Amino acid sequence: MPFPTRLIPGAAVTLLCALSASFALASEPIHQVSAEVCKNCHQEIYKQWSGSMHAQSSAMKDPIHAAFYQSEVGSPTEEGQVAKANKKYPVCLGCHAPNAARDKTTKLDAKPAYSEGVNCVACHTLAKYKGINDEGGKLRLGISSYELADKIQAPTGLNLGLQKLTAGDDPFGGASAGGDQKPNPHLGEPVEFEGQKIPGLPMEGNPKLMRSNDACMGCHDKRNNPHGVALCGTGDEYVQSRTQVNCISCHMPIAGGMADHSLGGGHDQAMLERSVLFDLSVTPKGDKLAVDASLTNQQPHVLPTGAPFRNIYLKVTAYDAKGEVVWQSTKGHPSEDDPQAYMFLTLVNDEGKPVPPPEAKKAGADSRLKPHETRVLSYEIPAKGVVLVRGELYYNLLWPSLVKKFTQLPEELKQPVLMAEAEKMIGTP
Repeated sequence: MPFPTRLIPGAAVTLLCALSASFALASEPIHQVSAEVCKNCHQEIYKQWSGSMHAQSSAMKDPIHAAFYQSEVGSPTEEGQVAKANKKYPVCLGCHAPNAARDKTTKLDAKPAYSEGVNCVACHTLAKYKGINDEGGKLRLGISSYELADKIQAPTGLNLGLQKLTAGDDPFGGASAGGDQKPNPHLGEPVEFEGQKIPGLPMEGNPKLMRSNDACMGCHDKRNNPHGVALCGTGDEYVQSRTQVNCISCHMPIAGGMADHSLGGGHDQAMLERSVLFDLSVTPKGDKLAVDASLTNQQPHVLPTGAPFRNIYLKVTAYDAKGEVVWQSTKGHPSEDDPQAYMFLTLVNDEGKPVPPPEAKKAGADSRLKPHETRVLSYEIPAKGVVLVRGELYYNLLWPSLVKKFTQLPEELKQPVLMAEAEKMIGTP
């Protein structure tokens, strides 16, 4: 007996028929299923995910990744592309476009599931984490570090065994105990819902992976460049922090019974603001003011972590009663005026000169905040006329040199983001 459907407005019929035809192919492998299919039932999760960097991870959608991809590989819309450094299939696709990597294709516009980057099935078909290193110690990155499933892997699964024993057959699959029952493709059979045919997407519980760091570490542990230099090393940083808090508790907090699929990180203002404790203390010393800026990294990894070109910097400014600048720690970027206030990782060549990540032969100086580190930057400034001292902490997605190089990037990706601020009025307790 077919499941009930709802009449669809005429203007949407053509689109829905096209979507239904593409989504309902019985022969379509599960990793080629678009997030648009999941959107039918999981609308709020889809909305969160679609605004996340997971949804923007491919070279089709992330301008920064695209700039490096086009430089080191080529066009993301052409088949047969190889990495220029080793003439092999681009290893970056294993994390940035994992569904395409499963099919060993580089034409990311061939299927929605490829250009969608880390979409629903990319994460929810990970069955077991094998580790970032293979038996010979060689790195296996992204999708290659997992055993993969042909069923949706879920934190708990449906768990309908008791219900079936006590209530008999349920044509809706027990999708909801609250009366809002819907056809459920996770029972394994195709269903029709709101005029669309949805393929069967059988589901099983896998909490050991889906509720642990194992779901993250295939892509977020480490990444070496062609010369063996570690670029991203969040996994090692996490181990060194000795924390028991897992990634998901911060990056996918549960609210209202649902895990947050916006997966906030370095592009997320709220995540940046809660990542650091920032405060100022100002102490009069004769005709001077002693200013201490305290920064505490609240994360169980380096701040900033991830892509090696991310960085933060501090700026301290003193104002008079009219709001005019009396003193400032730096007039431009602190890399020249106030090096202690610039926190970043340097990648260098054999001569020790800074170079872009693909060309690095070794890691140079690393002034980023270590996990849970508190660092105090001290300044002594003239007290005359000062009524307010203000500190501002900024986050940058790129080194200044890359901002100048990648002129094609949208302006908002090149501008520093205010992640913390503090003020102290002089003469107030």
